[in-house]
Amino acid sequence: MINKTGPHIQPNTPAVKPKPGQVGKKNTGSPKDGDNLSFHQVLDKLQEKQEVVFSAHARERIESRNIELDQDDLNRIEEAMDKVKAKGARSSLLMFGEVALLASVTNRTIITAVDGATEKEQIFTGIDSAVILR
Repeated sequence: MINKTGPHIQPNTPAVKPKPGQVGKKNTGSPKDGDNLSFHQVLDKLQEKQEVVFSAHARERIESRNIELDQDDLNRIEEAMDKVKAKGARSSLLMFGEVALLASVTNRTIITAVDGATEKEQIFTGIDSAVILR
């Protein structure tokens, strides 16, 4: 016999009711950890600790175009990433004079690098922000 109530509904299954005291409580993790942080707060903390990384493609472009970045430049890139992340950006163009870095803000990754001296026409798509660093 075919069940006419649908494949996902079983008419003789008893309803599951929460135990007294469970209604409205959220699972905040182990009671031993002491922190009642939400998933997003924990994720934000982890992302704050991450340094900016350069993809293999970006490293290749930087090397082949003889682009030099010192520790001060890397610090400025990290600060710029933090600022655009705070504004809600996901993909940003970071400009250093003649050097443009395309960055995934959510992954804290530099995707590619372009030197203005080697490129005539430059079109960047898929970005939602731009930062000009002086």
